[in-house]
Amino acid sequence: MVLSLIITGCEKTLETPKEPIVDASLPRIEGIRTLPGSTDVGFEWTPIYSAQVEGYYLYRQSGNSMKKIATIKDKYISHYVDTELKPNSSYAYQMSTYSPDKHESGLSMMANVTTLAPVVKSATLGSVEPVSFITAISELPARIKIIWRPHAMENVEYYIIERNEYKSTSWDEVGKVKGRLNAEYIDQDIKDNYVYRYRIKVKTNDGVLSKPSDTVEAHSKALPKGITGVQATSNLPKKIILTWSPSTTSDFAYYKVYRSPTSSLFYSFYGKTVNTEFEDLINENGKTYYYRVVAVDVDGLESKQEGTVTGMTLSALKSPVVRSVKHDGGSIYITWGGDDNAIKYTITKEFELSGKTQKQSFTGIFESNFIDQDTLPGVEYKYKIIAIDKYGIASNPSDSVVIKIPKE
Repeated sequence: MVLSLIITGCEKTLETPKEPIVDASLPRIEGIRTLPGSTDVGFEWTPIYSAQVEGYYLYRQSGNSMKKIATIKDKYISHYVDTELKPNSSYAYQMSTYSPDKHESGLSMMANVTTLAPVVKSATLGSVEPVSFITAISELPARIKIIWRPHAMENVEYYIIERNEYKSTSWDEVGKVKGRLNAEYIDQDIKDNYVYRYRIKVKTNDGVLSKPSDTVEAHSKALPKGITGVQATSNLPKKIILTWSPSTTSDFAYYKVYRSPTSSLFYSFYGKTVNTEFEDLINENGKTYYYRVVAVDVDGLESKQEGTVTGMTLSALKSPVVRSVKHDGGSIYITWGGDDNAIKYTITKEFELSGKTQKQSFTGIFESNFIDQDTLPGVEYKYKIIAIDKYGIASNPSDSVVIKIPKE
């Protein structure tokens, strides 16, 4: 039986549950395996690598109620040790899973266990045998898990975990796990898609060190494959649409979009989608952003942010440029040139009459000329021209053109 504890990722508590929110859809722990010592009990369960699960709660019976004694924060952990117990004593335990929002599954079946009689620790005589069983679990996200069978000797102080990189001849210590029943280690200081070898040494309380265990090998999980074919629009009003080729990663979950106002720095998470298209609504004309799209797998690993694509909202039309303005004795005639994408124009007119400023607006002008027949002698008129495209986006006004009608 393999039983152990990883030191990180756990919190030992002792509390009465405060009306836990039970979610019947959460997967339950089906069974707990136990291994008692004289003052501790080791637990092993089958870990649940579901996206619904964030970690586990461990309960111990106290009187007529169950009290939470540990929060195990990593769903990849499958072992725990309850310490500081009384020898020759009976205990009952249950477990549950909990979700990222801290909702809780139903409790597991009760596990009853009795601690052993007190052990008189004696000095180690001769050499210490290595652990009899060790294995390493591959293809976990950004980690490799090593588990082993607890050593038979009661005076084990800690286990030393050593690692050897593929094709290397040297061994480096990467961690220590204290306590005989604590026999699990998760190595997170690893490269993606890389092969490592591991072995374990045992150190007793009186300083005797065992020979290394057998060597085991594991392969870290590869990142999702990078996204290709990313394109961004530059001809749409008030928005940029990104498109890309579908991910070919077998356990693909969704895409993440990162955005930056500059081409090389400060890419921040902007949105996610399961589709191969993303719409970025932007309330500015001619606004440029830079994007990167990554694939995310079911374990939350992201592909590398390779390549940048530039997108831009449609720019406003160029302001019209007045070509001519003249008065023929009765009307004012104006012509102008401008952006080829203009489909119509608006003209504003401003003048002063009887000491008051008057304003008029002429809309729906589809030609690049305008005749104003509503004029009076001796009055100065000021005109501005605004171009409008097929999306209704208006240009900035042209420079003002001013003409004064001579007095009769």
